[in-house]
Amino acid sequence: MAELFEGRTRLVERLARTDDPLADAPDVFARVPEDEVLEALNAHPRIGAPGGSPRAAREQGDEVDPVVLRELDRLNRAYEDAFGLRFVVFVDGRPRSEILRVLEARIGRTREDELRTAVHELVQIARDRYRRASRGGAVTGGSPL
Repeated sequence: MAELFEGRTRLVERLARTDDPLADAPDVFARVPEDEVLEALNAHPRIGAPGGSPRAAREQGDEVDPVVLRELDRLNRAYEDAFGLRFVVFVDGRPRSEILRVLEARIGRTREDELRTAVHELVQIARDRYRRASRGGAVTGGSPL
């Protein structure tokens, strides 16, 4: 579970105690305190920034255009300042330049809309990671958390 959600957070621990964590995730997110949701969102690396798991790096691709990377860094910081949470998006094979346009569009929304969208995206990422791991073998690591 921790690998699917990019870290062992209180929310991941709650999900691990459910019968079907990925199916139950939206309901669990809706019932937990906001600080737990923020902890789970903020466990994800910034788009375009070093860090995070090797899986997250592969998912984000290898586009290295310095203009795109600088703009992603600037907008990631502006987003975090505006909303108090990490920008989370299901990349789904899109290049960073396309994700930059998504970030530009989302930064003009309300915090409530962004929190809801970020949670949805986080669950989509976890579900996709699980599907890929199920097709290609187990998720790495020994513990379900």
